[in-house]
Amino acid sequence: MDERKDVTTKKDVKLLVTNFYAKIRKDDLLGPIFNGMIEDWEQHLNHLTNFWCSQLFIERTYNGNPIEVHRKVDKFAQHKIDEHYFGKWLNYWIQTIDEDFKGDNSFILKNRARKMASFIHIDIFTHRKH
Repeated sequence: MDERKDVTTKKDVKLLVTNFYAKIRKDDLLGPIFNGMIEDWEQHLNHLTNFWCSQLFIERTYNGNPIEVHRKVDKFAQHKIDEHYFGKWLNYWIQTIDEDFKGDNSFILKNRARKMASFIHIDIFTHRKH
């Protein structure tokens, strides 16, 4: 019997974000970037929980500019971020959702992540000085 349920509360989102970043922090490609930039992981997890809650539940708890942040991340990574980074990030996101959740909101979170990854990747590439 499948015990997974859908993402329906902020507590669910926090679990998802926490489990997701536990994988990211250990990854050979992504870990050095995230661990090198984030000083306060608890604050980052709370911030990203608010971000995903705003995406899913239309809450107004997130305050930030993801595009600007990712431009800084790309600069930190010496402008080496490419589709492999985004692909790995997205695969971890989908894997983490599928491990613990299922349902309509889970599907929405996967699709929003796909769209964001594409949009941010294109933005980073177009804003690099060639």
